[in-house]
Amino acid sequence: MPGKPLIHASSGSLPEFCDISPERVSMQPFTMVIFGGSGDLSKRKLLPTLYHLCKEDSLPEEYSVIGFASSERTDEEYRELIKKAVQEFGDGQFDIKCWERFSRHLHYISGKFDDENSYKILSGHLEKISKSVKKGPLDVIYYMAVPPAHLRDIFNNLSSCDTCREKYNTRVIVEKPFGRDRSSATELNRMIAKVFEDDRVYRIDHYLGKETVQNILFFRFANSIFEPLWNRRYIDHVQITVAESLGIENRGRFYEKAGVVRDIVQNHMLQLLALVAMEPPIGFEADFIRNEKVKVYDTIRPMDAEYIDSFTVRGQYGNGTINNREVPGFREEKDIPSGSITPTFFAAKLFIDNWRWAGVPFYLRTGKRLAKRVTEISIHFRQPPLKLFSSTCGIREPNLLVLGIQPREKISLHIGVKHPGVGNQLYPVNMNFSYEEDMPGNTHFALPYERLLLDCMKGDRTLFARQDGIEAMWSVVDPIISRWENTPALHFPNYPAGTWGPKEADDIIGRDGRQWRTW
Repeated sequence: MPGKPLIHASSGSLPEFCDISPERVSMQPFTMVIFGGSGDLSKRKLLPTLYHLCKEDSLPEEYSVIGFASSERTDEEYRELIKKAVQEFGDGQFDIKCWERFSRHLHYISGKFDDENSYKILSGHLEKISKSVKKGPLDVIYYMAVPPAHLRDIFNNLSSCDTCREKYNTRVIVEKPFGRDRSSATELNRMIAKVFEDDRVYRIDHYLGKETVQNILFFRFANSIFEPLWNRRYIDHVQITVAESLGIENRGRFYEKAGVVRDIVQNHMLQLLALVAMEPPIGFEADFIRNEKVKVYDTIRPMDAEYIDSFTVRGQYGNGTINNREVPGFREEKDIPSGSITPTFFAAKLFIDNWRWAGVPFYLRTGKRLAKRVTEISIHFRQPPLKLFSSTCGIREPNLLVLGIQPREKISLHIGVKHPGVGNQLYPVNMNFSYEEDMPGNTHFALPYERLLLDCMKGDRTLFARQDGIEAMWSVVDPIISRWENTPALHFPNYPAGTWGPKEADDIIGRDGRQWRTW
């Protein structure tokens, strides 16, 4: 039937087809308290996503969203601020009737994160809301949309003002970065554990909310044709690219302290690597999946100073041209010192020393102000042992699996076929699947924060990081950060904005007779 997704399901000896119906989750009444409720993350992502969920009828009839921030505002002023944010950053057309329905649930508390009286006001709000809940304790979700420096004050005051544990059914969402290194991540966890049980903590990485990232597991473990080839016998190498054409925007103070490794590598890139490299979990449950991811981090080859100097590259962008527009270098950005040595580019060659991946290099690169915005994983299969067919192409690489994450979510398989004609020429072609083009028109594509917020509301932690995984990821990158900070770069900036990074990044992969994917 036209317009319906027909999915082939094997049942008995004859094929059957089944319709995929949208999943409807019965949501319990809840209150979400967003610390930093008027900040950039709240305006760009969180509140537009909650508005979108309201528009999709995915929220219960009873719920409240409380913005907690230091600016003096009334509820009405806060609603007007969020209305403008939804209009600017929201997905799809703004619906005034939906907004009026959503805005009634928005409230605001003006308070300082270190002021105990502000939390007493919050406690009073929660008490009032709790009395209207018909069944059981009130579900309260605390969202930490604030810089890490404020977390200690917030957790201490939540604890002392009796707004957690037994009184309410509480959960807490913590944004990255989870510390600055392994020791600070451990200390942050101790701080959180004084207030929340571990099964109530949701460490969020918005990359895990993207459809193609989630689909890595489905693609690998639901299709028997690929998993037998997913190992060192058949895979030559793996490339993971997270490239951004934007600079640091208005995040200068944060980025100067963090740098590219803390901002992107420790979380996004290592999460992607783990999904590609992990063993099959024993079930599709949160801890089963996270167990396998931690095993990957634990088997990444440790890096000493000699390895880091040989197989990692750092860079910082200078001025240049992107989309025919002149852009400043990193050191000319707002809130960045003129002599900054903070890296904005990272490339590395990593190995996973286990039975499946021994000897297979994983090439990672990420950076700001690169030539194009693209996030992609490419699986490069080994060449056949005998060159039977001729080819006029400079590079023979017919077998390549590409998982595109942004800006287009897609899966592409590159294979070699015979070119039409009397000759015997090998010709590369692509078999493409695009989420946008190949799914039916009525298919709903969840926004990254939409999926993660809904999962938190229903208590599903599959797409959230676990503490041992956080610490294991820091163990991978801590030696790199330490080496770079103790041996400052002498030649920054070392790549112009609008290029693919410093030449040394090409050398890392070029020395092995390989090259980076280009677009």
